[in-house]
Amino acid sequence: MAAAGMFAVLWQYQVRPGREAEFEALYGPDGGWVALFGEYAGYLGTELLRGEADGEYLSIDRWASQADYDACLAAAKPRYAQIDARGDALTLSERRVGRYRGL
Repeated sequence: MAAAGMFAVLWQYQVRPGREAEFEALYGPDGGWVALFGEYAGYLGTELLRGEADGEYLSIDRWASQADYDACLAAAKPRYAQIDARGDALTLSERRVGRYRGL
């Protein structure tokens, strides 16, 4: 159950065939995104889920509040862009599913 006020951002990815291991390393629990986000207040964690279809993934980034998430994005723009570019090379598509608040 999501904590009241908690904020989550969900992303869906289609990973290039043969690049799944690299993608999982970058987006998984020891990857670049978790390392970056972990430097900022309010970061609660990331889940990476593999879909039923080949190369399909979903990530869920959890934050204590939307303000914490927005502060991270503002402060980490250059590093965020670097990691995002690495991810772009591994994926065929990336789509933000949505931004959600816990009840």
